[in-house]
Amino acid sequence: MALDDETFRVITAYCSQSNNGPDDARRADMLGLGGRDVKVAPGAVIRIPKEQIGRNVYIGLYSYLNGNVTVGENTLIGPHCSLAAGNHKFDPATGYFSARTEGDGDDSIVIGAGSWLASGVTVTGGVKLGRANLVCAGAVVTKSTPDYAIMAGIPAKQVGRIDPVTGEYHWFSREAEHGEA
Repeated sequence: MALDDETFRVITAYCSQSNNGPDDARRADMLGLGGRDVKVAPGAVIRIPKEQIGRNVYIGLYSYLNGNVTVGENTLIGPHCSLAAGNHKFDPATGYFSARTEGDGDDSIVIGAGSWLASGVTVTGGVKLGRANLVCAGAVVTKSTPDYAIMAGIPAKQVGRIDPVTGEYHWFSREAEHGEA
């Protein structure tokens, strides 16, 4: 099917330039995620059942969710994040990796309710993020995390915690430098 120039221009603009609340909600509706305050930015690829995405979730520009991934309610997934559950296995008989395999164990990913994954975060298979985690930009999370953790780095390590009562961030390195508990 060939599109005329005007139709192609409108579709291209909608898919790549319309990152705003109403269009993000319409995009979620078109993907079958509507009616639950889910918003999907342009370019996001979502290959998980809608039942595995909680209410009031934002999925950012060009993010990728695939496999057995569950996203808790009130979660923000920033741009260019990758949440891909599963694995590929190297086959010595063929000399290359398989296209798709069943995991050896639990390769599912769970993002705890109220979490924020900043730009460019990768969460690997088998990781369970606790409730209200802040995962800093560019982090690669390879191990499960406790509730209210602040994670950063490659591989991600806990660099702080969020006080669940006040919402204050407590950065471990800053507290150590200033003799705080």
